[in-house]
Amino acid sequence: MSHHFAGAGDVGVPLKSTGSMRPIITELDNNKRGSIRTDVADLVMVKYKCSSNGVPITQTNGSTLPLVPGSSKDAEFGGYNPFDHRTVQYPTTDMETFIHLLKGSLGSGILAMPLAFLNAGLIFGLIATAVIGFVCTYCVHILVKSSHKLCRRMQVPALGFADVAEVAFLAGPPAFQKFSGLFRGLVNTFLTIDLLGCCCVYIVFVAKNIKQVMDEYILDINVRWYMLMMLPLVIAMNLIRNLKYLAPLSMIANILVGTCMTITFWYVFQDLPPMRSVPYITDWHKWPLFFGTAIFALEGIGVVMPLENNMKTPQHFIGCPSVLNIGMAIVVVLYSTVGMFGFLKYGDDTEGSITLNLPKDELLAQSVKVMIAIAIFLTYSLQFYVPFEIIWKGSKHRFTSHPMIFEYLLRVILVVCTVLIAIACPNLGPVISLVGALCLSFLGLILPSCIDLVTSWEEPGLGKLYWRLWKNLVIIMFGILGLVTGVYCSMLDIIVQFNQ
Repeated sequence: MSHHFAGAGDVGVPLKSTGSMRPIITELDNNKRGSIRTDVADLVMVKYKCSSNGVPITQTNGSTLPLVPGSSKDAEFGGYNPFDHRTVQYPTTDMETFIHLLKGSLGSGILAMPLAFLNAGLIFGLIATAVIGFVCTYCVHILVKSSHKLCRRMQVPALGFADVAEVAFLAGPPAFQKFSGLFRGLVNTFLTIDLLGCCCVYIVFVAKNIKQVMDEYILDINVRWYMLMMLPLVIAMNLIRNLKYLAPLSMIANILVGTCMTITFWYVFQDLPPMRSVPYITDWHKWPLFFGTAIFALEGIGVVMPLENNMKTPQHFIGCPSVLNIGMAIVVVLYSTVGMFGFLKYGDDTEGSITLNLPKDELLAQSVKVMIAIAIFLTYSLQFYVPFEIIWKGSKHRFTSHPMIFEYLLRVILVVCTVLIAIACPNLGPVISLVGALCLSFLGLILPSCIDLVTSWEEPGLGKLYWRLWKNLVIIMFGILGLVTGVYCSMLDIIVQFNQ
């Protein structure tokens, strides 16, 4: 590609160039009475367009600007197709992406769903779980759809989660552009804190489940020793650098989770009480406990954009049918089934994890704890992938001499830090769920609605009777409700543990 540059005297004048090439800083906006946009946002967008199209950024005294394909919204309706320009070294197939999506959504939260139903009631729990699952899936859908729109407008092949947030505000109405850096920072910060926190919780979860089995049959030792013994295995697993090679681990984890659920259901369906033995709906003051558990169990927004960006056929991720819809439908059905029958079986005696209600003197029941521990252990790498990418992307420019060595070193350091934090705070769960409540409500519900609103503000607009505005405001309020209830539930857990 040849590079053309505009001189200082040309700034502020719409320029023409060969083909679709034109200076990004000057754009005639026909919708604004012929005014010429020379916003700072246009200059900042050079970063995205040049880096994604392989054009070096060359500036002389701020007046020499690179010419790259234009950012017209007309590109959405033809011309540039971002999927044709993606170059992924190890692209994942639809099935591999489906497996990763299931594993990213099927975490330890599924084991807590019977307790969630205890705080909602049998029928209300089923309805509310379906509603929450639909809203979470819809938010992922509008996030990915907005990403595709922005890729076409900017004529870049792919955008990460933080990139989508920043570019949406940069390319939106002028009043919103000043918030672009803020939202990018919030996305990266919340994703890193939440997912590294999940990694810490996974270490604690695996160690405690293994300890329960070892205490019963072999030797009673401190749970911290199990965490320390896991460290070499966790380091080795996280030296895998791409999602394609992690797919077999996710498949094994999914098989183990499926086996555990099968064994659990075998115990649950023995002498199952009638439906009238449990309440259909509980007192409303218990509902926040249900919403707090269900929203954060179902939300897997952190892994969505990396999965979509690494697909061989990303156009199959959303739509009907699609990888997203099929995967989330299975997740919601599994969560609802476990919650409903687990609560029906154990009623008021339902524990925080349904595995704790299984018989402690039977080998088959104890094997469930081992398998679920292995499944969660194998999920660590998928959770670790996103925060590492964020941290490495922001720091790799400092290590230009031997980047591969420093990348592996950073991986080891971060893994060691998560294990050390877990060893230092083996009761970290409530604190991390508090952080997760703050992070996931914003990332999974509030932010996708904001991005959809800003992206659609001018084109195609807010719709008849401003339906798009009201729709997104409802989801944002729902997200705020999730934030409040999640924080409320987490604070209750923290207070209980503190008193103990």
